[in-house]
Amino acid sequence: MQLLHANDRRGEYPPSLYAAALTDMPAPRPALRGLVRADVCVVGAGYTGLSAALHLARQGRRVVVLEAHRAGFGASGRNGGQIGSGQRLEVTELAPLVGATRTRALWDLAEDAKALTFALAAEAGVPTRRGIAHCARHPAEVRHAHQMAEHLARHYDYDQITPLDRDGLHALIPAPRYLGGDIDEGAGHADPLALCLGIARLAEAAGATLHEMSEVTAIRHGTRAGQTSRIETAAGHVEADHVILAANGYLDGLEPAVAARVMPINNFILATAPLGPRVAEVLTRPIAAHDTKFVVNYWRLSEDGRLVFGGGENVSYRFPADIRGKVRRAMLEVYPHLHDVEVTHAWGGTLAITRNRLPCFTRPAPNALSASGFSGHGVAIACLAGKLMAEAVATTSERFDLMASLPVPAFPGGAALRWPLLVAGMSWFALRDRLGI
Repeated sequence: MQLLHANDRRGEYPPSLYAAALTDMPAPRPALRGLVRADVCVVGAGYTGLSAALHLARQGRRVVVLEAHRAGFGASGRNGGQIGSGQRLEVTELAPLVGATRTRALWDLAEDAKALTFALAAEAGVPTRRGIAHCARHPAEVRHAHQMAEHLARHYDYDQITPLDRDGLHALIPAPRYLGGDIDEGAGHADPLALCLGIARLAEAAGATLHEMSEVTAIRHGTRAGQTSRIETAAGHVEADHVILAANGYLDGLEPAVAARVMPINNFILATAPLGPRVAEVLTRPIAAHDTKFVVNYWRLSEDGRLVFGGGENVSYRFPADIRGKVRRAMLEVYPHLHDVEVTHAWGGTLAITRNRLPCFTRPAPNALSASGFSGHGVAIACLAGKLMAEAVATTSERFDLMASLPVPAFPGGAALRWPLLVAGMSWFALRDRLGI
C-alpha cells in the first residue's frame, strides 16, 4: 500500500485548487477504534465507496466506511471534474467485444451514471455546468468525431453532440492546434472534491458511519456466502456481512487478484490565477474540454475564472519534483499566449487503469464486491459503480453483473511485472504524442 503514503502527507488533502477553495472544510472524522459490527463495510471514501454507502444507508443497512486518509483524498478529489458520456471505450469499440445488445445496455448504464451524478450534485448543492468539447488534432480525427456523433444519434438516440469544424471549435476554444471536433451538451463538469464531500454529507445524513485515518491493513473474507468477514485496521476491526472494495488505485496489497488487472498511474493538474477578461482567450463558454492525445490534455474554467488544466502522466510511484513545470509545458502547447499567466496551484493524483481501459467489476470473495480501474473516465461511472454494488448487496445484481461481464484481462505477468511493461508502453505512446502522430 505504499502509494497511500508515497506522495502525500498523512491525513492531508493535496495542495489543489479544490482543497484551497473549500469554505467549509469538514472536521476530521474519528478513526476506527476497537470492534465495530456492520451489515456492510466499505473500503475507500471516494465516489464509489460513498455512493455505495449512501444507497445502502438509505435502504436501512448499517454501513461503515473506512478511509485511510480523508474523504475524497484520492482520485475522486483531485481529477479534472469532467462528467463524460458513455463508457471509456466508444460504442464502436465495445460492440466487437461484447455484441450489439450489451453495448446498448452499457450505453444506457452510462447515461444513468451521468443522471445520477448530476442528481447527487444537485442534492448536495454542488454547482455543475453542461458541455464538454472534444478537440481533434488531425483531419482523420475530425472525421471520426463527426461520424461518431452521427452514429450515436442514429443508433443510440443520443442527439446531444454537435459536430464542429475548425471555425466552429475555435469559436468555443481559441486554440490553433486543433482542427475541429465536437461538443457534447449532455456531458458536463463540476468541482470534483466538492462533489465527493457532498456525497459524503448525504451518506452520513442517511446513517452511514465514516471513519477517516483508518487504513485497512488486512481483509479476512468469509469463505462462503453468509459468513462474516473481518476488515482490520491498526486500531480496530469491522465484522461485516458484506465488503465493498472501493480503493481504486490504492487497492494493491489488499486484493492481489484485482491488482493484477488494475494498474495505478499518476496524472497532474495545475490552476492559474483568475483570468478575468482573458477567459475568452481560453474558453468562450464555461464548458470543459479534452483532446485526442493518448496522454490526454483536459481543461475547464473554475467558478472564479481560473484555467484548470490537466496533462502529463508518469510511470513512477513518485510524483515529479516539478509538477507545475510539467503541466505548464503541456498548457502552453495548447495556449501559447498564456505564457505570462501565473500558475497558483499544481498537484498530482493517482488513478487506475486497466489493460483495455474497461472498468474492472468483480467479486473477489462470496460476500465481497469490487469496482475499480475507471481509466480516466470515472466521475460518473464511479458514482454509478457504488450504486450498482449497493443494488447487488440489497436487491439484485443484474446491473453489476452486466459491468462484471466486461472482458478485463490481467496485465502480462500480473501485479509483479505490470509496472515495467507499462513503462515501455507509456514511453512509446508519449513519443507518438510528441511527434504529433
